[in-house]
Order: sequence, then structure tokens, then C-alpha cells
Amino acid sequence: MHRLSEFLVGLLFGLGLLLSGMTDPGKVQGFLDLAGAWDPSLALVMGGAIVVGLGAFWLARQRTVAFLGGAMRLPQSQDIDRRLVAGALTFGVGWGLAGFCPGPGLVAMAAGEPKALAFVAAMAAGMALYEWVDRAPAAVHEGA
Repeated sequence: MHRLSEFLVGLLFGLGLLLSGMTDPGKVQGFLDLAGAWDPSLALVMGGAIVVGLGAFWLARQRTVAFLGGAMRLPQSQDIDRRLVAGALTFGVGWGLAGFCPGPGLVAMAAGEPKALAFVAAMAAGMALYEWVDRAPAAVHEGA
């Protein structure tokens, strides 16, 4: 039952990304082009997502058990550190250059978009590189 619920929620999310235009790199880049031909339509999509997210997190904080019976595991850290800022900047630059972020990139790839395939491959390589660097011995991180 859990897998079916996960599949249906993922399918609903993917359909929402397709219908909202989030899988169209041209539309995304138009939204990010504040100094040029700005397309504000994705602001409504993001605003709606923020409202839904706020409601979902409020509801989740009221509960100790998830709807399907699992434990609630919400993020606890509220620290803004170098790694968070670097990750946010990397995400923003990648989103602006490619016109995809991870969820819409996967949906567009599944829909047969060749640029999305290249994006997802680069994203997977970046994730693998991060894991390799993050798991390196502390001496490597400190330059010893």
C-alpha cells in the first residue's frame, strides 16, 4: 500500500509540474530573466506551492505519526552555514543555466526531453562527486 501511495503522489506531483510549465526550460528561464522579457506566470505556481507547503509543514508538526503509519522526521536544523549557502548558489546557477531543477528535470526526462536527459546525467554526476568528496578522509578536507 505504501508503494502505491508513493507512486500516486509522485504521479500527481509530476503531472502538476507538467501542467504548470515547470518542465519547460524556456518558461523557467523567462521567469528568471528579470531584466529582459520577464514571464511572471511561474510566480503563481511557486506561490501556490509555498502555501501548500506551509500548510503541510504546519499539519506535520501537529502529528507524531505520518498518515501511512511511519514516524514523522522533520528537519531540525535552522542553521545557515557555508554548505547551505554554497548549495543554494549552485542550485540557483544550475537552474538558471539549464532551466531545470531536479523534480522537473526528472519529469521532462521521462517525457522524452533530450536536454533533460543531459541535465539529469550532469545532476547525477554532481551528486556522485559530492558524495565522493564528502566521504573523503578529514585530512583531504583540511588540505593536509
